[in-house]
Amino acid sequence: LLDSIPRHLSFHRTALALIWALGFLTIIAWQRAAIDRLPPSQPRRIFPRLRSSVFDLTDFGAVGDGFTVNTRAFERAISEIRRKGGGQLNVESGRWLTAPFNLTSNMTLFLARNAVILGTDDASQWPLLPALPSYGYGREKPGPRYGSLIHGQNLSDVVITGHNGTINGQGETWWKRHLKNELNHTRGPLIELMWSRDIVVSDVTLLNSPFWTLHPYDCRNITVRNVTILAPLAGSPNTDGIDPDSCENVLIEDCYINVGDDGIAIKSGWDQYGIAYGRPSTGIVIRNVVVRSMISAGVSIGSEMSGGVSNVTVENLLVWKSKRGIRIKTSPGRGGYVRRLTCTNLTLDDVRVGIVVKTDYGDHPDDGYDPNALPAIEGINFRRIRGHGVRIPVRVYGSREIPVRDLTIGDMDVGITYKKKRIFQCSHVEGRVIGKVFPAPCDDLDVVDEDGNLVRKSSAIPRNGTAAVDTD
Repeated sequence: LLDSIPRHLSFHRTALALIWALGFLTIIAWQRAAIDRLPPSQPRRIFPRLRSSVFDLTDFGAVGDGFTVNTRAFERAISEIRRKGGGQLNVESGRWLTAPFNLTSNMTLFLARNAVILGTDDASQWPLLPALPSYGYGREKPGPRYGSLIHGQNLSDVVITGHNGTINGQGETWWKRHLKNELNHTRGPLIELMWSRDIVVSDVTLLNSPFWTLHPYDCRNITVRNVTILAPLAGSPNTDGIDPDSCENVLIEDCYINVGDDGIAIKSGWDQYGIAYGRPSTGIVIRNVVVRSMISAGVSIGSEMSGGVSNVTVENLLVWKSKRGIRIKTSPGRGGYVRRLTCTNLTLDDVRVGIVVKTDYGDHPDDGYDPNALPAIEGINFRRIRGHGVRIPVRVYGSREIPVRDLTIGDMDVGITYKKKRIFQCSHVEGRVIGKVFPAPCDDLDVVDEDGNLVRKSSAIPRNGTAAVDTD
């Protein structure tokens, strides 16, 4: 009997060990199952290799603490990329304070998740640049203007992208000083590329620009995709989202824009300077974009359009809680033209005025403009317009000097919130409505059915004088 006790204890120890091991494995399996049921975490994403030569900003002495000024690190890194004939600069998670710096050709600037490039708000560190040749002088002040935080001239093959990292212009100081008239020069954009081609800006957030946010000037072949642009809706003057200016072949898609001025503003120079420079904006596609602007419009053309704007397509645009949906603005002295604008699938959600054409936006650079330089507005098409909570769906005010020609509006159904006698407002406009249009169109437009048959001829009487004042 005594001899059997050790064997009995050994058996029980083995059994207990097996039971303990089985229990341990069961707990591990339960924990793994519980983890699988939790919301997925966001692991550190690996930088993709988009160029043959890849550099990290930290290799050039940068410190991402939000206090160290890293301008020299950016400059050294980009100089090395230029020496190599191209490359990729990775900006890791952190807050990278810097003064303005210039990009180079054949370059990708890649921002990791939680990477923030911070523009210094010390105006003395921002260089002054000559006035844009198509503007004559700074848009806000005579003389030179501040450059942009990220800048480039005469470049090709430039990419700014990432895992939705942020470029923050820290514009609050600039806005306050501008509103107090304390600045001697026009504020600078967040990103400005000039006389360049083959540009891609994607998968980043652009935040609190001092002035216009993304300003390609006289550039070709530009893609802006999956970009978020933010600035306060009030107190951030002239913080346009994207301003293609005398640009050709531009695609803006899948973007969210919430700013203190126009969401997208297509431009081509200012009065006599823009006429002399003579570079139109053309071949522009805007699609799948959501915009909010309490101050101006979701998409604007002008008012600086003296080099001309043509062949603009807007598809699947949502404008919400905004002052205006789409606006064309110009005046005598601008010259130029707006031709062949097509907007399809426009949704207006709580917008004061949906479609606006304004021909007396009289803001001039100086007294040297020619008041007889009259712009042409023609070939403007809107189809499939939906919305609710809209005060005035359409306000198209041409003038005797600048009539609006060949306007087409079709398939519109917009719920209105303000019972006003003239909720569809027209002046000095020629064109047509096609098919179902609600609310009822103005008498200035022909009514045509879907097959092109005339249902009702315009009963407009020629008017004298200029356009009415746009107070909304």
